[in-house]
Amino acid sequence: MSIFKKRTQIVDLQDSALVLASVGGDRDAFCEIVTRYQSLLCSLAYSAIGDFKHSEDIAQEAFVEAWNKLDTLRDPEKLKAWLCGILRFKVSHFRRKEAKQPVKDADELDELGEPSEHAKIEDEAISAQEQALLWQALEKMPETYREPLILFYREHRSVEYVAVQLDLSDDAVKQRLSRGRKLLQAAMVTFVEDTLAKSKQGTAFTLVVMAAINSISPPAKAAVLGSGALKTGSLFKWASMLVVLASVSGIVSSFFGLRASLDQSRTQRERHNVIMISAVFLLIAIVYVLGMFALKYVAMSDYGRAAIYAGASQLLVFVFVAGYSILTISMLARTRNLRAQERLFHPHAFQGPDDKIDSKQREYKSRVCLLGIPLLHFRFGMPESNDKPVFGWVSGGERAYGLLFAWGGVAIAPISVGIISVGVISVGAVGFGLFGIGTVGIGVIAFGASAIGYKAYSSLSSLGWDSAVSAGFSIAREGALAPIAFAKQINNEQAAEIANLTTFGQSYLWVLAAIAVLVIVPAVWHSNKVRQRMKKTGK
Repeated sequence: MSIFKKRTQIVDLQDSALVLASVGGDRDAFCEIVTRYQSLLCSLAYSAIGDFKHSEDIAQEAFVEAWNKLDTLRDPEKLKAWLCGILRFKVSHFRRKEAKQPVKDADELDELGEPSEHAKIEDEAISAQEQALLWQALEKMPETYREPLILFYREHRSVEYVAVQLDLSDDAVKQRLSRGRKLLQAAMVTFVEDTLAKSKQGTAFTLVVMAAINSISPPAKAAVLGSGALKTGSLFKWASMLVVLASVSGIVSSFFGLRASLDQSRTQRERHNVIMISAVFLLIAIVYVLGMFALKYVAMSDYGRAAIYAGASQLLVFVFVAGYSILTISMLARTRNLRAQERLFHPHAFQGPDDKIDSKQREYKSRVCLLGIPLLHFRFGMPESNDKPVFGWVSGGERAYGLLFAWGGVAIAPISVGIISVGVISVGAVGFGLFGIGTVGIGVIAFGASAIGYKAYSSLSSLGWDSAVSAGFSIAREGALAPIAFAKQINNEQAAEIANLTTFGQSYLWVLAAIAVLVIVPAVWHSNKVRQRMKKTGK
């Protein structure tokens, strides 16, 4: 009963999920791929060479080669086109071989095992004479009409099936079939239909292919591997959304942060400082992302030294974290010092009432306090040399400490959002917390473009004590899932269970939504408030 249920589940899977499972070594999934496309490949091969036996041999060789090279398929949704490409290459090779050697060689696949009695019966169903007559009728027909005609009669006159397999419209198939029938001699029509119907592949074809791949190890490289991919195929299908959402969130937040900083500026030097710092932050992020993609590409091409590239990826993560941390602290100090200098050398730029150090427009503190601490505390003006960190239950500013929530350059609170954030739930370029989320998330449970934690989930690189999941590099003590993975359990069902992917998959969209809200909303609100309160711009 369990085998039947598993078979039912596999049959219902889409091509992309079958590819992911097959790359991970699931032969049942690849068997479904063979069953799904054996008729198409055999029909195309027969249409090209006109011999049932050799066309099936070529199709079987194509499936075996597909099993060996499945990890090179970059877009699993294009499985059918990829299989047809392999088949056409095999057909071309067969034709060149036949042209040089008129006497046909023994079948290459015979060495892999003797066919079953059922296969022999199917081979004898069509005599050599019938095949010769059949091909005489079909050979003169252009391939444009021959391919649809062969598929049509092998699949019991299913126009819809032919249209799907050849990527044509139903009307186009009907037109080609009509033209194809007219090209056949009237006396041969019935004979061709019956003979082609006999040639349809059965279970014997699948068994030969499965026997051929049974002794071949699954590909070493994979985008997402293991039988666990059956459960997590949809997860990794949406992995790119994490990158897109994080990028959009970061761009939007950075834009409003830059706008707020320019609104706070009062001199040309201050505006130049804001632009320069923003450019440096952006440059570090670009170098980090491009470096990660480059390391992944090289590691996939040079798998023997993948461990070296994995180590280099973690070094790059460390450089990013250190660079952003140092730059953030330096940026805050430089901004305060620059403001003090500009007040001294350009006092005329700070004559407005909003530019006084003690101006109420620069900060907002709610009158409502809880335990002597303001419920809300926000700073809207550029930091001055003597400014202390913003502190409240909910706070926002260049340095913000909150008992509930904080947003800023450096944010520390149970829920914190900032360039550098620390908290129970932290979101930032670098986020430290129980749940660390960010470009680099660091925590017990870590999410991000890169993640470091007890359990780490990322789009580029993950370093986890217990488990690590990534679309790039994954390094962990117990279980890891990734194209380049290192752990006790790698890219299998056990690794998927260790990583708690079922639970993660259920909460994944909520995590994405939380990132968007926490990153974008405070940035937009703060920028608008700065523009309202600090309208003046320097000359």
